[in-house]
Formats: sequence, structure tokens, C-alpha cells
Amino acid sequence: MSEHETLLTFPADFPIKIMGERHDDFAQAMVELVLRHAPDFRAETVEMRASSSGNYLSVTCVVRATSKAQLDALYREITAHPWVKMAL
Repeated sequence: MSEHETLLTFPADFPIKIMGERHDDFAQAMVELVLRHAPDFRAETVEMRASSSGNYLSVTCVVRATSKAQLDALYREITAHPWVKMAL
């Protein structure tokens, strides 16, 4: 399999879990970022969970992925955000 191939078949519903520092605007910032790459994303479907200590927040967004390039660009922008610690 070459570096441009993927096991996914597009379009596909693809969950992205974003973990980062707990900020009042964290979830909203992540939704805005996701919408830039997946304009049909429905913000009301976001799932959020705070860490047991309350210092971190995970935000799960299920996007309708249309290509590997779209997902790669989305992950690059997510992981470049200063509040984000990890994205899966």
C-alpha cells in the first residue's frame, strides 16, 4: 500500500477525538476548526468529556470525510492549535 492509499472508503463517517487544555472556548474553537474542513459537520453532535481532574477536555467530532487529503489537512490544523495536546 503506498503512502497515498488508505483503508478507508470515502465518503465515510470518521470520528475525531481532540484532547486539550480546558478553556471556556475549547469546544467552540474545535468546532470552528472542523467546520473549515468539513462544512457539513453538525456542531450539535459534538460529545465532550472533562478529565477527572477537570484540567483537560476531550471533544469528539464525527465528520463526513470525503478524502484522505481532507482528513490530513484537518489533523494538521487541529494538532497545530496551541490548546490541543492530542488528536486521535
